[in-house]
Amino acid sequence: MSENVNEKQKQDAMWKRIGNGILNALGGCLIPMIPMLITAAMLKTLAAVLGPDMLGIIDAQSDLYQLFIFAGDAGFYFFPVVLGYCASKEFGVTPVLGMFLGGIMIHPMMIEMATANTPFTVFGIPCAVQNYSGTILPIILSVWVMSYIEKFFHKYIPSSLDIVFTPLLTLLAMLPLALCVFGPAGNFIGNYMTDMILTLGNAGGIIRIVTVAVLGTLWQFVVMCGLHWLLIATVTVVISTSGSEMVMVPIIAAASFAVGGMSLGALLRLKQKEDRSLALSYVIAQVVGGVTEPGLYGIGFRYKKPLFGMMIGGFAGSLYAAVSGLTAYSIVPVASFLCLFSYTGGSVMNIVNGVASGVIGFVVAAVATYFIGLGEDRNPSVNESKSSKET
Repeated sequence: MSENVNEKQKQDAMWKRIGNGILNALGGCLIPMIPMLITAAMLKTLAAVLGPDMLGIIDAQSDLYQLFIFAGDAGFYFFPVVLGYCASKEFGVTPVLGMFLGGIMIHPMMIEMATANTPFTVFGIPCAVQNYSGTILPIILSVWVMSYIEKFFHKYIPSSLDIVFTPLLTLLAMLPLALCVFGPAGNFIGNYMTDMILTLGNAGGIIRIVTVAVLGTLWQFVVMCGLHWLLIATVTVVISTSGSEMVMVPIIAAASFAVGGMSLGALLRLKQKEDRSLALSYVIAQVVGGVTEPGLYGIGFRYKKPLFGMMIGGFAGSLYAAVSGLTAYSIVPVASFLCLFSYTGGSVMNIVNGVASGVIGFVVAAVATYFIGLGEDRNPSVNESKSSKET
């Protein structure tokens, strides 16, 4: 009996190490990007606050408004390039190669082919072309694999030829892996996930309630995989044809507010003034700017335990939306308080339920995060990382 218990404890410890290793690697890749994400979020926040949707100080056609929009969007459009650099630093790859691979994955020709669904092959291998702007896992997985490939060529290519042939052969080996394996795998999963979610959501009754609640719990991880764009695009088509939608829009709103609530719960726990200021900026970035990435990476993946608070909040807000029959009549493409306008078009009670769903997701996540605690900070903050490098 004791041997079985010891074996189970060893297995549990192994899976815990693997899980912590994955979260630490993700945190190491994502946390250095927080200054860029906060800045991009604040630019989009300025556009939201000063633009026609709120104060109306600047017109939507003005140069200043458009400057804030495209400058803010750039932080997410070029995400794979910057993430390629950060992942390279984490996994020991030559940084410019990681950036180069990220640039390849968002090249305009790739995006045009993805938009037009143009057939394409890489060295004769069929490739389901994707738009990887704003995605996370494809470039992280690609750079992780590239670290082994580059080390292999460094080991066997003579030093006199290394500077020319190691980068070339590494990129040639990575092109089919990055473009034909890791990216399209997300698309394959996403297509089936979309069909399954919409089928379950339209089933009604307890099936729809469970589907909405579970997906609200896991939504931010779906975002990390880059699969959310496929789901959002499908929802747009559904709303344009049927005029309403009861699954995805309520989930997106509740789960996004749960990130803001998680950041607030962490703020109340943090001791350092600088960390508290950062947490406050994450709350503002979500509630006003509609950007969840700073809070997700700066709090969730940095401390890990707050992710449970976020998931609880997403579950609670989505569950309320499902039980109350919350219906969206449009889709507002920002995860800020403005997304609550998606529920206008029906009854007044529908709007009340929409606001309540977002508030529940936010408050429950904040309370849950506060009581769960932060856990161990295995990933240094941006400033700590900077100071250690200077030392």
